[in-house]
Amino acid sequence: MADLPGPDLPGLDLARLAAYLRRAAPGLAGGALRAELLTGGRSNLTYALTDGRSRWVLRRPPLGHVLATAHDMGREYRVQRALAPTAVPVPPMVHHCPDPAVLGAPFYLMRHVPGRAYREPAELADWGPAGLRAVAFALVDVLADLHAVDPAQVGLADFGRPAGFAARQVRRWKAQLDASRSRELPGIEELHDRLAAAVPAGAAGVVVHGDFRLDNVLVTPDRTVAAVLDWEMSTLGDPLTDLALYLVHAGRLAAPGQPTGDELAAHYARRSGRRLDDLDWYLAFAAFKLAVILEGVHYRYVRGQTVGAGFDTVGGRVPSLVAQGLERIRSA
Repeated sequence: MADLPGPDLPGLDLARLAAYLRRAAPGLAGGALRAELLTGGRSNLTYALTDGRSRWVLRRPPLGHVLATAHDMGREYRVQRALAPTAVPVPPMVHHCPDPAVLGAPFYLMRHVPGRAYREPAELADWGPAGLRAVAFALVDVLADLHAVDPAQVGLADFGRPAGFAARQVRRWKAQLDASRSRELPGIEELHDRLAAAVPAGAAGVVVHGDFRLDNVLVTPDRTVAAVLDWEMSTLGDPLTDLALYLVHAGRLAAPGQPTGDELAAHYARRSGRRLDDLDWYLAFAAFKLAVILEGVHYRYVRGQTVGAGFDTVGGRVPSLVAQGLERIRSA
């Protein structure tokens, strides 16, 4: 008697997936598929998948409301395949399915990479101050390695439009905000207007991750960064947008050993050889972008279009990010 597939999860019909893989990737999966929704994601849905012998991770867009230009599985898959031979740690890519008929949306499979994503400051207690400090600087090293990649050398010369990147990003995230409005957000219009009026010239275009932070990487018990995950916002753009977003996220980790933002920025400058002119503008933009991202998550939550736990508190973080952005842009 053949093994029965595990129960379906929202957005993942295991029987349809198994039938598709038998056709499109023969020999990949041998037994019945079982899956588990990996918690912590705030956008694309991520599942652990196994046939009893091998382990993979499947990524697909969220259910329901999906913003234009977001959640492009093909881009995620392409950039990670391209970065595989570089110093940037990425999971091995296995298969990309652009056909929404299989699961209701495009998806891709990657190999499972051992490691843990740390999402809350309390989870870092076992590291100790020295361990936390080491990982914080290791993440800066990964970011510098990413920004040192020559896009043309890895087949990504056409992966984005770096000219005018920062100004275009301000417009894009304002459009995303307008598409996800469900409540009043005092101060966010002023923050946008000030950002739009003072866009810096920026640096030459490099591969940027777009959402670089501790909980988007896997860390092994020996404090090694094993893989960078969640490449849905990657493109060719200004490296300081990546650095600033990491600094905004790192500022939330009020744990012993956490380096200051100034220390992390100085380490990046030394490691990359880049100047950090106009960093206050980039930090203000990072706060604006993160506020818009979380507001989009809140928008889906209030409409019952999210899967997993923790979405009920996301909206409460948005006003403080707006205030943080305004403080930075007013001092820029």
